[in-house]
Amino acid sequence: MGKAADKLEIDFVVSTGDNFYDDGLTSHHDPAFQQSFTNIYTAKSLQTQWYTVLGNHDYRGDAMAQLSPFLREVDSRWLCLRSFIVHSELVEIFFVDTTPFVQEYFTEPEGHTYDWRGINPPKSYISNLLKDLEQALSISTAKWKIVVGHHAISSVGHHGDTPELRKQLLPLLQANDVDFYMNGHDHCLEHISDTESPIQFLTSGAGSKAWRGDVKETHKRGVNFFYDGQGFMSVKLTQTDADIEFYDVYGEILHRFTSSKDLYSSM
Repeated sequence: MGKAADKLEIDFVVSTGDNFYDDGLTSHHDPAFQQSFTNIYTAKSLQTQWYTVLGNHDYRGDAMAQLSPFLREVDSRWLCLRSFIVHSELVEIFFVDTTPFVQEYFTEPEGHTYDWRGINPPKSYISNLLKDLEQALSISTAKWKIVVGHHAISSVGHHGDTPELRKQLLPLLQANDVDFYMNGHDHCLEHISDTESPIQFLTSGAGSKAWRGDVKETHKRGVNFFYDGQGFMSVKLTQTDADIEFYDVYGEILHRFTSSKDLYSSM
């Protein structure tokens, strides 16, 4: 990652959640923060802003700890919020807290305890989140619109599609000209094209645990690329092109594609 980031001269890093395994952080003093973040991403090229969302494993610990400003005092690169927007003239990135959408975490927690502080009641939380997202997407004038969440909308990996997101989130993305939806959750790398819109689904959840070996063969429509091992991806944006590359742990490019737009929108 460090070598690729140096070559690309990156502006920032996006992390798609499940930041600390298996059960998040125990508090904002948990040494796992430095052991799994500060002491791992040590390359000079990675000493830049990190934008991070929570995953379901993060909610199994002290979720509020990851949101705490205290961690930014420990490592100034760290910024983790529930849902937020990163603005620039060229792109707007809409980060969405997807874990509260998934019903089974509430109804079938399988012995896990989730930190739902600030979420209950989840129906109201999700309704407000979607309302805010729809408004922000509809007024955005950015050349590129990217939405980031932990859970997949479309995946052929172990977890597969997230039905709640396909029902509640996907229609908003399709209606508001979103270019890319990026997620983690499945421990693999994927590029899948939406069959009903230009949206490209990009899974980058292969930062550590991988090689699961259980591709869902029944869901192949729109699949352009799938890799079961560890790796990461990069995004390079200009006014006319978005260049996406997927890498293995050695920095070898496994898959690349370019999405293009007209420099000026037609009236």
